[in-house]
Amino acid sequence: MGRLKIKTVGEKATRIQRKNTDIIMDAALEVFSKNGFGGTTIDQIAENAGLSKPNILYYFSSKEEIHLSLLQGLLVKWLEPLRQLNPTADPITEITSYVQRKLEMSQEFPRESRLFAIEILQGAKHLDKYIQTDLKELVKTKATLIDSWIADGKIAKVNSTHLLFSIWATTQHYADFDAQIKLILEPKNNDTNLIASQYLKELFTKLLSP
Repeated sequence: MGRLKIKTVGEKATRIQRKNTDIIMDAALEVFSKNGFGGTTIDQIAENAGLSKPNILYYFSSKEEIHLSLLQGLLVKWLEPLRQLNPTADPITEITSYVQRKLEMSQEFPRESRLFAIEILQGAKHLDKYIQTDLKELVKTKATLIDSWIADGKIAKVNSTHLLFSIWATTQHYADFDAQIKLILEPKNNDTNLIASQYLKELFTKLLSP
């Protein structure tokens, strides 16, 4: 995974080591997703984790290593639904199901979504090699699949790469701009997620219908 090849907790790690690693990762996610890489310090992570700075550095050699660990886990999780697009299934069902899963993930993992957004907004310095290799190749592969569906007349003609960009943009908006959404909508409106899901399914179904 390009520059994202970093050490992980081994199978022989003790229960305490695994527990402390999970605590550190969760605390780091909270801080990084608010402050970005440049605005985060080991001291902040330690305070959020309720551990000492030397304890943090026992498990991770640097702030960058913690950051890369988070990004690595995020990308594996984030891209799995795209990898799972089934070439033999109904294209519109596959694409709208992908939209639904991406929306669910943005709602389930808002901190991870913001972490990724901040990394990209700050120039993707830790992800540039990965984006130019692994991610670019995955997008190319899935765009080729979408183009084959278009050629077979199964979906309407669209720019397949920009279709994927549009899916990412619309679904992650609900995590990255959650504060704005809550300020605009009625405070007691608890159906936002359901409405968003129905709306996006209808939007992309209409776009892709031959």
